[in-house]
Amino acid sequence: QVQLAESGGGSVQAGGSLRLSCAASRYAYCLAWFRQVPGKEREGVASISANAEISYAYSVKGRFTISRDNAKNALYLQMNNLKPEDSAMYYCAADALGAHRCSEFVYNYYGQGTQVTVQG
Repeated sequence: QVQLAESGGGSVQAGGSLRLSCAASRYAYCLAWFRQVPGKEREGVASISANAEISYAYSVKGRFTISRDNAKNALYLQMNNLKPEDSAMYYCAADALGAHRCSEFVYNYYGQGTQVTVQG
């Protein structure tokens, strides 16, 4: 089992930046960020493997940067040039089974989430 705890959410003006962090209780090969707004399905935002293979959703490419610190079992998401449509609950996720590529966004553990609100 992998326990995940996000931090760093908040409210910013459009064009601003936020940095999300996630602490994992143990190593997982695939880590990712998802987001969800009420009434919509949760969507994969960015994923990263332990050897730094990275993928992004088209909507965040060039604005968001995912990174991880394997020694600390930590995951990060730097979000720049935020837009109102980025407002959502953001979740850290881990795949402990290794049955899928990280970029397929099939994950079996999620954190409680951190709210990001972008005011336009």
